[in-house]
Amino acid sequence: MAFRHRSSSADRGVESGYASGSSIDSLPDIYFTRPHLKFINQQLAKLEPQDVLKWCLTSLPQLWQTSAFGLTGLAIMDMISKLDYAIRPNIELIFLDTLYHFPQTLELVERTKATYPALKIHAYKPEGCESTADFEEKHGERLWETNEELYDYVAKVEPAQRAYKQLDVKAVLTGRRKSQGGKRGDLDIVEIDDQGLVKVNPLANWSFKQVQAYIKENDVPTNDLLDQGYRSVGDWHSTQPVTESEDERAGRWKGRNKTECGIHNKKSRYAMFLQEQEQQRQQELSDAISNGLKIEAAS
Repeated sequence: MAFRHRSSSADRGVESGYASGSSIDSLPDIYFTRPHLKFINQQLAKLEPQDVLKWCLTSLPQLWQTSAFGLTGLAIMDMISKLDYAIRPNIELIFLDTLYHFPQTLELVERTKATYPALKIHAYKPEGCESTADFEEKHGERLWETNEELYDYVAKVEPAQRAYKQLDVKAVLTGRRKSQGGKRGDLDIVEIDDQGLVKVNPLANWSFKQVQAYIKENDVPTNDLLDQGYRSVGDWHSTQPVTESEDERAGRWKGRNKTECGIHNKKSRYAMFLQEQEQQRQQELSDAISNGLKIEAAS
């Protein structure tokens, strides 16, 4: 599976991989075949997360971390900070500020900055908005209720896409794990999305208790909401505490058939929504024409 296009058809001479230094710019940024990707996942599944991170550092260019400051993301931040300095590049972090985070989450961001002063955090907000008031003036109040697909897109998907483009991101570290349930149950350690972005899930095979144990042993800062029954914390309007018997992410969009906001879906939920809207519009136009509506040509 190739997931980065070559610069032009004139560069086919480097297909063999034996490229001279003068032609290195014509190579794809990252290139895997499907069997190679499967082999990599088989090998990485045998490693501890710290070793997965070491592989990332030596194998993936322009590597970033994305995190909403959940437990797994915090554990990854701490692991990176403890890697040998000789192999540790300056991995920077992308935080999507939807403008609807809990105050406790925003306070955790500040504590994390103090704990890891070398960590640079790039916060991305919905386009054209600096505050909740800006967002609601532009999109209306309680958009997550009136148009959930649009909310997911403007608050999360579009800011993520903008961040990846502006920062020239080729690969990202995420905090997703199989034990979080839902669509994450068959998660690989290394994935390629439809846009060619490499997504690495270093703790994919860890349980919630393993993450908790690491956090406690290494004195990693955490969200105060965890002491109030929360396990996975997102926007305040779509997050609830959970019981010990429930899945870790059961408190996200509780009672609804939804487990992801769109960022990690193979195809944006909002893109599918737009496609459905366009199909409906075309059908309505077709019906109108069939009922005798005259379409005047533009002058």
